[in-house]
Amino acid sequence: MARVPLLDETTNPELAALAAKLRAGRRGELINVYRLLLHSPPLAESWFEYSNAVRWKTELDGRLRELVIVRIALIQQSEYIYKQHVPALTTPEGITEADCAALSHWRLAQNFSERERAAFAYADTMTRDVEVPDAVYEEVARHFNGRQIVELTVLIGAYNMNTRVLAALRIDPQAAST
Repeated sequence: MARVPLLDETTNPELAALAAKLRAGRRGELINVYRLLLHSPPLAESWFEYSNAVRWKTELDGRLRELVIVRIALIQQSEYIYKQHVPALTTPEGITEADCAALSHWRLAQNFSERERAAFAYADTMTRDVEVPDAVYEEVARHFNGRQIVELTVLIGAYNMNTRVLAALRIDPQAAST
């Protein structure tokens, strides 16, 4: 159970316009992270805009983006992020259940390209160690241009922030829709 009560416009009508905007941008659902962030409307709105930019306004292809997000969710043991992305957001990007399962042991799996492996090593290092050794960065630089490196780095940083907020405030995944 979340440490801070989740809000919506039914109990807080002054949040109706913002809740509608968040819902419209999240496949019609006001997901729990936004129900929590509604305690601070400016943060809810800026989180929403930032998350949309990180995910949808980059040169990173959808498959890579979703694989990196799911990899971070696995490292951080974020059931919330995992359930938000698998399969609803991974399947449209051509990612199979086998690919998602293989992310736990990506170094041994045959499912991934060299480019994806470089991104996973970068994500693993940024998530676990923060400081990125030159060898890991140089492998990323072999596969990504400057803009893409910045976008990949910000994606990894953003999802590490997400996992920490979700864990600290114990935000539960959405209940399954009926």
